[in-house]
Amino acid sequence: MLNDAGLSTLLAQANTIAAVGLTDDPRNPDYQVASYQQSQGYKVIPVNPQIETSLGHKSVPKLEQIEEPVDIVNVFAGRSELGQIAETAARKGAKAIWFQPEVQSKEAEQHAQSLGLTVVSGRCFRREHQRLLSRANL
Repeated sequence: MLNDAGLSTLLAQANTIAAVGLTDDPRNPDYQVASYQQSQGYKVIPVNPQIETSLGHKSVPKLEQIEEPVDIVNVFAGRSELGQIAETAARKGAKAIWFQPEVQSKEAEQHAQSLGLTVVSGRCFRREHQRLLSRANL
């Protein structure tokens, strides 16, 4: 598990986040987290075959269809596919995979680590970013 210094570095160096399972419903926590990410300067790419757009960006059906580099793969859904999501993240050269609390899995975490990914699990991206790097805290 990353300590605060490592997590701060990961968050500060990231630019692009693939949001797996992001919805287009502003009432959903995943949308609120991704909206926060955008407000902090991250580019968020929605990954969800069931929507066309979210947060003003075209959604891609699958992670492997993203054509640009991704720094963090933030997983909101796809519990049954976590191993495959980790494999795709590693193939795409992502630095980290972030399993939001509702999708954490010890098996998936270990698999992602074995693929060379930095793993954050069971922590809310927004809460951690606000605690460590939020523009309001600087």
